[in-house]
Amino acid sequence: MPTFDTVSKVNWPEVDNALNQVRKELAQRYDFKDTNASIEKTADGLVILANSEGRVEAALDVLKEKLVKRQVSLKHVDPQKALPAGGSMVRQLVKIKEGIDREHARTVIDAIKSSKLRVQASIHEDTVRVSGKNRDDLQGAIAMLRALEIDIELQFQNFRE
Repeated sequence: MPTFDTVSKVNWPEVDNALNQVRKELAQRYDFKDTNASIEKTADGLVILANSEGRVEAALDVLKEKLVKRQVSLKHVDPQKALPAGGSMVRQLVKIKEGIDREHARTVIDAIKSSKLRVQASIHEDTVRVSGKNRDDLQGAIAMLRALEIDIELQFQNFRE
């Protein structure tokens, strides 16, 4: 029985490359001089630090621009509220969303069921496995999921006959 997995994964090497590009641009751009603007990767996500909220927003824009150039979807980016970080510094956490949570998995499964395709979908941890009797139904399901308006990036892996 043919199957495929629907996942939402981040290309971490490209995120690292984008981070390096952002660091270089923050060090070189004139409007970031004397702002102590920096960006770091932590366990929680990416942390942007600068001396004003406007500079934090500008650094976030640079990050988004570099991620788009590296073909990392902005649907993975979840910026949190900018908070004071002591002194005159402002800190903003940017979470990177990966995996399909239960709510989005339910949305994907409901979309598959309402499409009347002859496929079944089930949740496996942070992926949605879709199985059907023939390859054409699975390809129709992939096309339908690509057209689905959802706020996470979907990829399709492990297409097996």
